[in-house]
Amino acid sequence: MDSRPALERAVGRPTARANGRAPAEFFHRPDWCPLWWFVLFAATCWFGLPQELFAGETTAAAGRPNIVLILTDDQGYGEISAHGNPILRTPHLDRLHAASARLTDFTVSPTCAPTRAALMTGRHEFRSGVTHTIYERERLSLKAVTIAEVLRSAGYATGIFGKWHLGDEDAYQPGRRGFDETFIHGGGGIGQTFPGSCGDAPDNGYFDPAILHNGRFVRTRGYCTDVFFRRAVEWMAAQRTAGRPFFAYVTPNVPHDPFISPGPEWEHPYLDRGLGTNAVAYYAMIANLDFNVGRLLDQLEREHIATNTVVIFLTDNGHSVPGLFNAGMRAAKGTVYQGGVRVPSFWRWPGRWEPGDRPQMAAHVDVFPTLAELAGAPVPDTVRPLLEGHSLVPALENPRVPWPDRVLVSHLGRWKTGGVADAKFTHAAIRNTRFKLVNNVELYDLQSDPAESRNVLDAHPQVVSDLRAAYDRWWAEILPNLENELARGPAINPFKARYWAQFGGGPTEALLRRMDPERKFTPAP
Repeated sequence: MDSRPALERAVGRPTARANGRAPAEFFHRPDWCPLWWFVLFAATCWFGLPQELFAGETTAAAGRPNIVLILTDDQGYGEISAHGNPILRTPHLDRLHAASARLTDFTVSPTCAPTRAALMTGRHEFRSGVTHTIYERERLSLKAVTIAEVLRSAGYATGIFGKWHLGDEDAYQPGRRGFDETFIHGGGGIGQTFPGSCGDAPDNGYFDPAILHNGRFVRTRGYCTDVFFRRAVEWMAAQRTAGRPFFAYVTPNVPHDPFISPGPEWEHPYLDRGLGTNAVAYYAMIANLDFNVGRLLDQLEREHIATNTVVIFLTDNGHSVPGLFNAGMRAAKGTVYQGGVRVPSFWRWPGRWEPGDRPQMAAHVDVFPTLAELAGAPVPDTVRPLLEGHSLVPALENPRVPWPDRVLVSHLGRWKTGGVADAKFTHAAIRNTRFKLVNNVELYDLQSDPAESRNVLDAHPQVVSDLRAAYDRWWAEILPNLENELARGPAINPFKARYWAQFGGGPTEALLRRMDPERKFTPAP
């Protein structure tokens, strides 16, 4: 197989890479280290670094915005106080909410890796082989072209900070999928181990995690969310100094389980509020995340690049803790009901987009064409016809712009290995602007019944017929793309193998059994 990046194969020429490495000790700081910023400022004054560092927009970035895309993990629509949560406080996300164009009908996939695949490619995740979060079925097809490749080809610096979850084997890593700077954990979460390829470094934790930085592990200090945001901000500052527009994909692994609190000070506001232990830690994780979002926004202001930076905030699926506030929606993560797939979608570009709600139906597949248009990045002729998403720029610029009807498909996937033939109508939905057909037997009018509480299947036979026909066509189209269904993974998780090669050590017999790729094909007892 051709090992070149997909975009290079698509356009027939190489794409540039930038070396963003930094020594491991650079990250050994327990906080954001104000002293470091003071030293940088003092050195700037003493040695007379270029004045462009303090100018409004850099020449290279003028007219093309920087792009910061924050994608959190298992934070639902209701986990923002501006959305009516009566307990959780998120002042910085509320600030972003108030300053943003807000796509209020924004759909993602029911779980994490599928959403990330659709976001990266502008296509439903099944078309890139992603039908699960483990068992090699989270691997993004090597034939797929990512938005990072497209932006990098247009001169953007590209960096990812946090969770990738689209393949842990070398060929699938983000450094080969369009990202110059990679600062990530493995698998779908810090410390995970699954059969085959999906898994993180051994014995990794939410505090002081070992992070793979441009192909080498660094032993960091601090809580994982702080670590990821700190590195993202440092990298963005370096790109600003270099005068290069950037795409920063900030993907913390919180508030995904296990629910590891960042500390008692973050838990305190949620104690004695009638919440269970997991819920307290879950809210504490989000509060810490909110604090880091605020630091990032403040840093953009200090760097004088806020007005030339698009900040996007999304989450990858609905929330995962039962019984918490969910803005009146049905169900949660792992379902195709609104509580599983409707998420926050904030888009801020100061002075360019009027803050306020945008009712147009939108989805994760729209991110790719939107970012390409914002960056003025050409999409290869071989890729453009494959895109299922639409640019959201018209809606972001004009909240009243007419929006054509469309259909979107949600499917949980996660069928047993080899079981796709029986999964067509299991955890599946297709919707248009008004109606949503679930599992082929439930129809909901989302305009009059956003809680999906009344099945109106019998009242709208033509709608049902049209949606069923569209779904049948879609299902037939995606079946040839399911390339990972029977793929066999390695005996050792690649992240663990890389870690042991760098630091020494090896697996125990028990760990080898947990990683055994045959478990994908052997039904659980």
